Parts: sequence; structure tokens; C-alpha cells
Amino acid sequence: MSDRREILIGMGLGLVWAILLVWIGTAFVNVPVFSRQFVTPFYFLAPGLVLLAMIARLAQRRMFDDTILDGGEAAPGSGADIDRRVLQNTIEQAVLAICLWPAISFIVLEDGPGIVLTLSIGFAIARVAFWIGYHISPPLRAFGFAATFYPTIVALIWSALWWATT
Repeated sequence: MSDRREILIGMGLGLVWAILLVWIGTAFVNVPVFSRQFVTPFYFLAPGLVLLAMIARLAQRRMFDDTILDGGEAAPGSGADIDRRVLQNTIEQAVLAICLWPAISFIVLEDGPGIVLTLSIGFAIARVAFWIGYHISPPLRAFGFAATFYPTIVALIWSALWWATT
């Protein structure tokens, strides 16, 4: 199978994942109004834990590799190089989430906390899939990327439609 085909399949599966996450977050994850103030601070806990694991793994690689111990560049395609790329992309995805998820939650007051909690857990799962996929074969990272990026976009579109129709 060609790399492009693998990437397209991963992107398609990521879109299905995104639609399922938003549907689950709106249909099944209900956060009572009185507990929302306690839920909101935990929106970014799962993404933060994944970032923690990635940073720790890269630090561990640096500690035991003399070529990158002092902050040098890892050899292209090495495990440390892949981990650095995964971390960079995860930071980018986390910043996007930090910028958009609170607005999504606020716009959709009734279902917002459920959506964002589902997005948060989905983010962590998708980032781990991205990380593993990247180490196995770069085209396999497509699912993890799409499964992280698309849910935010689908939730944003869904919340905009919800706001426009209410």
C-alpha cells in the first residue's frame, strides 16, 4: 500500500473518530450544572499528562545519548528525533485546544463540559496513537494527527451551528 493511501485512510478514520467523540460528548457525557466549576480545571489534564510523558521520554533519551546530552540535534530519523517531532506537534495541538475548547464549552452551555471532557480524553488517546504510529512508520501517524486535530474542528463547527440555531 502506498504512503499516500495509508495517510488518506488514517485521515478518514480520524474524521470518523472526531464525529464519534463529539457525538459521545453531546449525547452521553452529561455534567450537572452544579459540578461544572469543578470539571473545567480538568479539561487539559489528559493532554497535559501526555505532554508530561513525551517530555520525560525525550529527557530520558538525552540523558543516555552523548550526542544530544547537551542540547544537540538528534540524528535525523532517530528515536529522539521522532520524539522531538511528536512533542512539537503535540504542543501545537495543545495550544489549539487551549485556544478553542473553552469557547466551545461556553457557547454550548448545556453540553459544553461533556464535549470538552470527551475531547480531552480523545486527545490523549490520539496523541499516543500518533506517537506510536510515528515510531512504526511515518504514514501511520496520520490517524493520530487527524484524531487530534479533527475533533477540535468538528466540535467548533458543531458549537457554531448550535449557537446559530438556538
